[in-house]
Amino acid sequence: MYIFDSDHLSFLQKRRGPEFESIAKQLENHPSSFFFVTIVSFHEQFNGWLKFIARTKEESDLVRGYTELQHVVLTFAKAQVLGFNVAVADVYAELRRSRIRIGAIDLRIASIAIANQMTLLTRNTVDFERIHNLTIEDWTKL
Repeated sequence: MYIFDSDHLSFLQKRRGPEFESIAKQLENHPSSFFFVTIVSFHEQFNGWLKFIARTKEESDLVRGYTELQHVVLTFAKAQVLGFNVAVADVYAELRRSRIRIGAIDLRIASIAIANQMTLLTRNTVDFERIHNLTIEDWTKL
């Protein structure tokens, strides 16, 4: 079972480019039921587009911002979304106590992967390799 980190998810949402092609090729080897996203990635993308909308002054940018925000909502509505529950919060607290130097969002996503015993698909191997009990793979490389 696999969890898409935000970077892999973004490539899938764009549906073009060499990274997308590499991930899509790997997806062919597994049933769709093996893939999950996290509520943390939803939070990250949703907030990003809300900030974009709040800063924009051009009508065309408003159209883009709301279109992208709607795309995020529709993407996550169709996906298997893993939440941030008590078991995840316990893993997160443990990781924070270990003082691993990565961002809070990444720690939360890693906590979900660990608590659910899943492999995290990410390009951010430098940060996530610091977490010893986390399994990661980068599917953007052939």
